Amino acid sequence: MILAIDPGPTQSAFLAWDGTVCGKGLFSNGERWSILQAWSADQSSIIAIEMVSCYGMPVGREVFETCIEIGRIVEICYPKPVRMVYRRDIKLHLCGSARAKDSNIRQALIDRVGPQGKKHSPGPTYGLAKHDWSALAIAIYVSDHLTTHAAA
Repeated sequence: MILAIDPGPTQSAFLAWDGTVCGKGLFSNGERWSILQAWSADQSSIIAIEMVSCYGMPVGREVFETCIEIGRIVEICYPKPVRMVYRRDIKLHLCGSARAKDSNIRQALIDRVGPQGKKHSPGPTYGLAKHDWSALAIAIYVSDHLTTHAAA
């Protein structure tokens, strides 16, 4: 089981993945401790988080606040390691291009996992919105790399 986290300055999206979406949601900075303690206690689970990286452009306060949140998440999970995943690596893995946009990543995920469907016939990605897609991309990236490294 993989818990993938798309961190933010005030709240973070999370998605549980075991080959299918098992759960998803948002937790505020105040809620992070109780949610992450349960996951970090489960030795069979993997926790992965999108890490901030530098692209040479100026950034604002929100980016630095997100960095602080990433540190807090890692601290809560200690001593269990947290896998850091970079957006550029996800783009290359899913789309084959570092220039891929969120819409390209979303389409690659739909092609891979399945369509959203409708309320009366939900698909495997039904209900995913905004940051849930980033968390799903993190989960699939980590899952694929576990499979690739296990086979090597």
